[in-house]
Amino acid sequence: MMISTKGRYALRVMVDLAEHGGDNYISMKSVAERQGISLKYMEKILPLLVASKLVEGVHGRGGGYRLTRKPEEYPIAEILTQTEGTLAPVACLACGAEECTRMEECRTLPLWAGLNEVIGNYLNSVTLADYVKK
Repeated sequence: MMISTKGRYALRVMVDLAEHGGDNYISMKSVAERQGISLKYMEKILPLLVASKLVEGVHGRGGGYRLTRKPEEYPIAEILTQTEGTLAPVACLACGAEECTRMEECRTLPLWAGLNEVIGNYLNSVTLADYVKK
């Protein structure tokens, strides 16, 4: 499994909103400047975060983006799943994948299943709040 740029940037955007937002809306431009992310790329990331209800956005003067929950209520796994689709280390373990015809005799499936469990447990055990500067 390799987390894409989209996933890494989405996580950075979420941390930035947690650090600077509170109840206030933060402009896309200010997040982009602080994080060194182009506005063009931000225009791809933020709609995904809004559609998945991780953030809310308001257009116009005084608008911007903010978290919909407290930072401690965002497991990192949720954020990455919204941008990556799956965090499974192999295709046969991805949610909704077709059943592999070799599952019964696959000698390596327990390895991949164990890794999948470790990844899931870890990413569900850490939250956005764990990465916000105190």
